Amino acid sequence: MTGRALTLCPFPPGSRLLDVGCGVGTTVQYLTDRHGYRAAGIDPSALMIEAGRRRYPGLRLMRGRGEALPFADDVLDGVLAECSLSVTSDADRVAREIHRTLAAEGRLLISDVYARNPEFLPELRRLGLSGCLGGMKSMEELAFSLGASGFEILHWEDHSVELKLFAARIILSGGFAADFRCLGGECGGEDRDIDKARQAVSRVRPGYFLLIAGKKPRRSAGL
Repeated sequence: MTGRALTLCPFPPGSRLLDVGCGVGTTVQYLTDRHGYRAAGIDPSALMIEAGRRRYPGLRLMRGRGEALPFADDVLDGVLAECSLSVTSDADRVAREIHRTLAAEGRLLISDVYARNPEFLPELRRLGLSGCLGGMKSMEELAFSLGASGFEILHWEDHSVELKLFAARIILSGGFAADFRCLGGECGGEDRDIDKARQAVSRVRPGYFLLIAGKKPRRSAGL
């Protein structure tokens, strides 16, 4: 999915890119070694960052949160958020921080889960699931959040058919395993809770999308 995003939104070699929620830094390594970008990654997990530094010595990986990015205003050419907005505690604040740090012509590349039947989201949210499922939004909610943060959506693609394959890879790697097992009908907990989670997830019909957004053009003074 990262490769697809870069095909749609190519950056010149040497561009300054940030992966928000980078995990162990696999995408950062791909951006650096395959494309020659000046890439960095940030993640709140000290364990992930330490593992990434051991796996990819020399990569710029730092511990931190998307709600408070350690970068000056208007310095990044691109920001990637791959399955990270849905697991953050304040996605709107993260979007505002990304907007602050992006240059005027910068781009935000998002790939994440979304609710294809958003009318059932209240039922799912009442279960208090963590991770991707707990923070899943409808496309309407996401578009509103991005717009309020100063972004305009430039491109959107649905990749829902690839969601189960993606979930299987995440489970095998040990990341967000409990939540993604729910996508396949296997949730941990008591039988009654499992049934509730399965039914709620089934009704919401999680999908997967790729989105590219840019900063809204600034209006001239007096307009």
